[in-house]
Amino acid sequence: MVLHPFRFSAILHLLKLSVYFFVIRTDSHIYLDYAATTPLDPRVAESIAATMNGIYGNASSVHAFGRRAKVILEESRELIAKSIGAEPAEIFFTSGGTESDNHALTGSAFAQRRDKGKDHIIVSAIEHHAVLDCAEYLATLGFRVSFVPVDGKGRIIIDELQKLVTPKTAVISVMHANNEVGTLQPVKEISLLANARGIIFHTDAVQTFGKIPVNVNELGVNLLTLSAHKIYGPKGIGAIYIRKGTTIDALLHGGAQERKNRAGTENIPLIAGFAKAVELAEHDRQANFDHAERCASTLRAKLQKKLENCILNGDDRDSLPHILNVSIDTSQYDIEGDSLLMNMDLHGVAVSSGSACTSGSVQPSHVLLAMGRDEQLARTAIRFSFGKQTIVADVDRAGDIFCSIVHSLPRKK
Repeated sequence: MVLHPFRFSAILHLLKLSVYFFVIRTDSHIYLDYAATTPLDPRVAESIAATMNGIYGNASSVHAFGRRAKVILEESRELIAKSIGAEPAEIFFTSGGTESDNHALTGSAFAQRRDKGKDHIIVSAIEHHAVLDCAEYLATLGFRVSFVPVDGKGRIIIDELQKLVTPKTAVISVMHANNEVGTLQPVKEISLLANARGIIFHTDAVQTFGKIPVNVNELGVNLLTLSAHKIYGPKGIGAIYIRKGTTIDALLHGGAQERKNRAGTENIPLIAGFAKAVELAEHDRQANFDHAERCASTLRAKLQKKLENCILNGDDRDSLPHILNVSIDTSQYDIEGDSLLMNMDLHGVAVSSGSACTSGSVQPSHVLLAMGRDEQLARTAIRFSFGKQTIVADVDRAGDIFCSIVHSLPRKK
């Protein structure tokens, strides 16, 4: 469909008005979607601006301008490596978590098939789509893909993983903690299994990095995914950790940047911002952890007190503190798709749905379905997630709003 120029300009004008209306009313809105993304820390913004304005050389250039950029690049690499117990030479910058996940899975799969004849990939059933969709793509290229089931709390079943492993298994990918329900995975146990069999092990640490300790040597992983925008850093920058001695093919080709592992001129301002965000996250990690726990416990107590039909998804003990995922028992109420999410937004509270919207149709959360929830419960899932700017009183108010919305739903006859 081609829009008439006048109609297009009118739509654009309405969009601008809606954005302006939202901006001037942000004081009345409550943002509880920190697991999706976090606001840029002003100190990170200052670091990006200073680098963008003062360091414009190409880090691959040998002249003074290039060398200044190279210093920022390597200092940032060293800081980020130190934060996870890695060596600087094991950190490679990418455009974000999705690229890092794709690089880890695709790069290791192709290298293992070429060098060792291994063509089997194992991923958990609750991975982020950056892993799941990549695995499905690799299946079209001749790789065999197996999915590890999880229990009712969202934790993978180790015995089932062991049954899936074969001499042809090239790579296992299991996230450090789930992005929808927050459940921590037994990564160390998986790494022992993988290392004993010569299998490359990758974990996506996007949700855990900067929030709980992440040490690659303690975890025992070969590959690990990092992202900046989950820790008050800029969007569009991330990293992949590749343990020394791990063979992995490059995903992008065309230059010798990142020691030939990731072609393309490095984005020095965003890398500097990433490093600053990591520095701040490491410094404030315990305080942020404690604050997130207070927010989650406040909301949990509110919902359990006011909603008898509220079901908590995930593990309330071995889980990330900043994520609280709930479903509403549909045996009492008529609830359709994202109606809860939309009503929360209309009441000024930003949260996430457990569903994914594909081609205009609302799909139930693959994570909750894998956990054994029925389709209706999966469709009513709402994820609340907290950050360092979250005010506990706002969490309490958001809980009241959510309870009020649920109580206003039409009851089944």
